[in-house]
Amino acid sequence: MSRRDQIKMTDAEMWELLDGPHVLQTASINNDGTPHLVAMYYAVMDGRIAFWTYGKSQKVLNLQRDPRLSVMVEDGDNYGELRGVSITGPAELSDDPEVVQAVGEALYPRYFGELNDMAREGVVASGRKRVAVFIRPSESRVASWDHRKLGGTY
Repeated sequence: MSRRDQIKMTDAEMWELLDGPHVLQTASINNDGTPHLVAMYYAVMDGRIAFWTYGKSQKVLNLQRDPRLSVMVEDGDNYGELRGVSITGPAELSDDPEVVQAVGEALYPRYFGELNDMAREGVVASGRKRVAVFIRPSESRVASWDHRKLGGTY
């Protein structure tokens, strides 16, 4: 068995990692072909990775021109603990207020606490200027790794 096959995550392991409140590294393609790399909060919704961002942000401008998106979540502090998932595929954008609101409501409790009425009002206000972005692992290229599976041997 190859080292790559040894560290590959199962689908269940991948979704377990993605369900955690990590930070999502996102890379879109600038007009000059260079990567635009930023960190985003995200949620898992209906088998898709979801985040929201300002509608006039560079990543939205990039994705409107070229929908190719790469995202990565990684966890661990040293080589023997590293595990992660990288997904590359087409982004789906939505400015539908209900969709944007749903993404905001999914993000809030993952990173900020209880989504009470006051928090929901803040999500509504923030959502007015935002766009929802989705990437679906099942329609994308996925790579995963879990160095813990090596048992300390490299």
